[in-house]
This record gives sequence, structure tokens and C-alpha cells, in this order.
Amino acid sequence: MSFFKRLKEKITSQTDTVTEKFKDGLSKTRDNFSGKVNDLVARYRKVDEDFFEELEEILIQADVGFDTVMTLVEELKMEVKRKNIQDPKEVHAVISEKLIDIYERAGESSADLNIQDDGLTVMLFVGVNGVGKTTTIGKLAHKLKGEGKKVMLAAGDTFRAGAIEQLEVWGERVGVEVIKQGAGSDPAAVMFDAVQAAKSRKADVLICDTAGRLQNKVNLMKELEKVKRVIEREVPGAPHEVLLALDATTGQNAMVQAKTFKEATNVTGIVLTKLDGTAKGGIVLAIRNELEIPVKLVGLGEKMDDLQTFNAEQYVYGLFAEMVEAEE
Repeated sequence: MSFFKRLKEKITSQTDTVTEKFKDGLSKTRDNFSGKVNDLVARYRKVDEDFFEELEEILIQADVGFDTVMTLVEELKMEVKRKNIQDPKEVHAVISEKLIDIYERAGESSADLNIQDDGLTVMLFVGVNGVGKTTTIGKLAHKLKGEGKKVMLAAGDTFRAGAIEQLEVWGERVGVEVIKQGAGSDPAAVMFDAVQAAKSRKADVLICDTAGRLQNKVNLMKELEKVKRVIEREVPGAPHEVLLALDATTGQNAMVQAKTFKEATNVTGIVLTKLDGTAKGGIVLAIRNELEIPVKLVGLGEKMDDLQTFNAEQYVYGLFAEMVEAEE
């Protein structure tokens, strides 16, 4: 059975609505990436060094990342040689298979959030201003509430004008309580209050917003460390997730942010926002392969339920949907 047939069978066994969200959300990347690969395949009669050089360029332009591209192309060359592939049309499936392989072997591939079976789960959200962090927190609260969890929010970004109010708006929209103090308050004090409130109200999940200033990395690190100490003291083993929100439309700049935050705090997962708004969705692979941090959630649209758990197979399906569906 061909790879595309196997992928189609797996995708078919998963939720249709989620599959469609990946397909729709990755349409810009698919039009850009798959369109260029199709053009490349059409222009070449055989798979040679020139073919691979052009493929490298296409992958780099899709923000797959230089190191990841080099690894991918080397493996493609070996696979093409091993299978004695002469027809460029047959390379599509090999590319798809290798994209999944590269993502999944970079480490533990599970995108599941670390939700505690007993007691309070505390999630810390980090990321620079403007990446959609607060909106994502609201959407995640909606997602978890829909799964039967009692969710509360902590307005720990006390410095950005309007950040507390923005989180409150989301709290009202989703129907969850927001713990806050006044603008300019100590974020660690807000976290202390929020944890106490979440415990007393027997919440399942507390999602904590934090400041996103990167102008002074030392201050950012100290602030996050202080917040983490307070949370850990009140809930041993917490925070259970430190989720870094990155804007997919910023491409390689998102990689720079990810490296900075990885140095500042123990990031356990990436939330990639606005993936539907970029033609360079290859950034998913660059982050996973070069930083070894799993992408746990992706934003595939503006609607409340467009925040989805990342799935490498559905991601690759989103990149090659037409070819997968054409496979008989």
C-alpha cells in the first residue's frame, strides 16, 4: 500500500471536522509549497542533483529551516537511491513520509497537554506581545471547558496596557473566572492569589498569562522565574505546562523568540498561532527539529474552536491534501 493511501486511511479514521480544519488552515502553505513542488516535478524528467537543489530552495522558502532542509534532502536522496526512483512524480510521497519522520523522531511526539488526573493543573503562557497569546488563552479555556474541565484564568500580564481587560473579555465570552489585580501589580502576587482561588474553588485547570516584553531579557527571566517559584511553592510539580505562543506569520523571527524563551524558562510546548495566515507553514518542522520542543496546539482560524491539538499526520495531509485525496 502506498504512503498516501496509508495516510488517507489514518486521516479518515480521525475526526472529519478536525481534518478539514487542517486542510483549510494550511491552504496558503499548500498553495505555496505544494504548488512549487508540483511545478518542479512537472519540469524534470528524472530525479537528479539539480532537482534536489531546487527542492532545497522551495523548502527553505517555506521556512522549514536550513538545518532541517539539509537533513530532509539528504534522507530523500538516500531513499530515492534505495528505492531506485527515477520518476520525479514518485518523490511526493517520499517527501510526505520524511516530513512526518523528521517531526516524530525529534523526541516525544505526543501533543497531549499534561493535564493532572487529580488536583489542579497549572499552565503558564509565555510569548512576546502581539502574537495572539491572550486570544489563544481564551480559546484554550473554551476547548478545555468543552472537555468538561473547570477552568480559571490568571491575569499575570500586568504591564501591557489593556492586557487585563482583554483577558477579562475572553473570560466573559467563555464563561470562566479571571483572577486579577490592578495594572502595574506584581505578577507573582497575582499568581499567588490565582492559585489560592483555583484551589478553593476546586478548579481543574488554571491558565496563567504573563508579560511579553523582550527588550530586557534579564528582567524577563527574573520575572518568569519568580512567577514559577510562587506557583511551584503552592502547587508542587507545577507549572505542568509552560506554553510558548509564537506567531507563524513571523517565520524565522518566531525561531529567534523560541530560542530566547527556551533560555529564559523551561518551555514544554509551542502554541503556533495564525498558521492559517501564512504561506510558510514549514516553521512547524523547523521549531520541532531544531529546538526539540513539541508543537502542542495550532491556530487554524479565527473562530473559537479553531485552536486544535497538533497532529503531524493531519499537518502533512494539509500540505498535500489534493494528492492524498486523488490516490485511489
